[in-house]
Amino acid sequence: MTEAAPGPYKNVALVICALLLSGCATVRTLDAAKPGAPLVYAGTRLDWYTLNGGCCPLDRFGAEAPEYAGIDLPASALLDTLLLPFSLAAVLGVNLGVTGGY
Repeated sequence: MTEAAPGPYKNVALVICALLLSGCATVRTLDAAKPGAPLVYAGTRLDWYTLNGGCCPLDRFGAEAPEYAGIDLPASALLDTLLLPFSLAAVLGVNLGVTGGY
């Protein structure tokens, strides 16, 4: 079994992933702290809202919409699905003892 030699390409890939995630609607809505904002599939809903001509994503979701919502939609749907147990727990008021953010 051969291992890929660590090199500059690994670092470049990490930087690209970080830049892509910073524009992701799901990541933007994680700490929006907007009362009444949707929690379940929030990023996907934000993308869909934007694609359908929604006027005020900041007022409704507490986060700015990504510039390319159509490109972001599949990634947000995937990430929202992975985070679904945590979103449902938050909606139901279950304290999982998870902390983070600022």
